[in-house]
Amino acid sequence: MSDAPSQGLPLGLTAFSDQLARLGALGAARTVAVHGRDGRARSGLLWADGLVVTAEEALERDDELALTLPDGREVAASLLGRDPGTDVALLRAETGPPPALDLAPAEALAAGHLVLAIGRDEHGPVVAFGAAAQVAGPWRSMRGGRLERRIQLGLRLDPACEGGAVLDHAGRLVGMAVPGPRRRALAIPAETIARSVEHIRRHGRVARGYLGLALQPVRAEGLRGLIVVGIDPKSPAGQAGLLLGDVLAAWDGTPLGSVREMLARLDPESVGTEVALDLIRGGEQRRVTLRIGERAAA
Repeated sequence: MSDAPSQGLPLGLTAFSDQLARLGALGAARTVAVHGRDGRARSGLLWADGLVVTAEEALERDDELALTLPDGREVAASLLGRDPGTDVALLRAETGPPPALDLAPAEALAAGHLVLAIGRDEHGPVVAFGAAAQVAGPWRSMRGGRLERRIQLGLRLDPACEGGAVLDHAGRLVGMAVPGPRRRALAIPAETIARSVEHIRRHGRVARGYLGLALQPVRAEGLRGLIVVGIDPKSPAGQAGLLLGDVLAAWDGTPLGSVREMLARLDPESVGTEVALDLIRGGEQRRVTLRIGERAAA
């Protein structure tokens, strides 16, 4: 006689399906729906008592925010701060302490491991599962943020899951689900979230470096760099004497080839530091040293 049930899934698949449901329920207990005046569906992650993390890019407006908690209650929420570089926004609300959820050790996740993305919409939890498609080392987002790991998810991310929880096969928190470039789902690592949350709690936002330049890549006759197409005269670059048409060729001796490279260097740690910019003006090479300022809050 077979051990498989006469109807439905074989025992092995039934156990696997039940485990996925248990993991989904575990993540759903830490996941809220985030409502705003814009009407966009998105989720949030209960981070600590009274604190909720969500995807900064999905949060188009700062006012009239509300949450639907796992128990169905709806509560008002307010924005504490944003970190566009890491796509982390921090909300405050009367949530109560969240259920315990272990953090997944960084070394425990590898490409091919099972992961779940859990969000919440007006109907309840939304769950998707797949494999970790890629797990790599530190990287920079397109907006210049530093992330401890690049975690690409091999699953289709429902829009309502943006800002929700990502769990591993053991039910441990990997990070927050967000859509990445070319429709590839990503997880913002939990350690990156923790760093951004602490900075926002202390300072209200995550500072970014500021030069006061609008730049475009340029390549012509062996010339490669970033041409200045706009400048704030009161900015660090303006005060240092940079001019329209200057071509920035190197940052502290390292060649510059893209605006993204420049943005990556203007991270929170850059504020207040000095940088030597090698530039070309009228065919002549020059070097300008300036102190990086802090970008004003949006």
